[in-house]
Amino acid sequence: MSGVELAAYAVMWAYVLGFLALTAIVSKASGQSVWLFSAGRERQAVPATLFRVAFVLGLIVPPAGKWVAAAGHWGTTDAATGKFLELPGLVLSTIGAAFALYAQFHMGRSWRIGAAEGRSGAIVDDGPFAISRNPVFVGQAMLFGGTLLALPTIPQALLLLAVLVAIRMQVGIEERVLSKDLGEAYAAYKSRVRRWL
Repeated sequence: MSGVELAAYAVMWAYVLGFLALTAIVSKASGQSVWLFSAGRERQAVPATLFRVAFVLGLIVPPAGKWVAAAGHWGTTDAATGKFLELPGLVLSTIGAAFALYAQFHMGRSWRIGAAEGRSGAIVDDGPFAISRNPVFVGQAMLFGGTLLALPTIPQALLLLAVLVAIRMQVGIEERVLSKDLGEAYAAYKSRVRRWL
């Protein structure tokens, strides 16, 4: 692996560790679990599984993916396959990770993983949430998209696809739950701020 590829791989590790640390801090400060995938009436098993698989494999696939790619003659980062995308990919993944972590931090005690009726936090509508209703998901998509550019392998493309499907499914679930829990305040927020950017 090149230095840029290793750096992109390190960004994924840094993001996951930061995500877990911030989640633990909020959970401890609130005195309750913020993991809500298995709570509530909405079925969240599919997006929850896709997220877990994508992030766990995102920590181990890049080196393995390079080996698989070399055997299949696709995804190596020589001049023929676009080595020039490595650095832009690293930049995109780094910006995505930083944006997602900043948005997560900015949510404070409203941070939740998943959604359940009656357990929504207060609406956060400033900072990154003034430009996107889902900046954490936007950042995660950028993280995986950038990693694919830096490490262009079929396994990495499948991880990006898994994250995009999980994000789309989870946003629909969360919007329904927040509409029920927060009513007019959430409707007004939806009318002011776009879903993505």
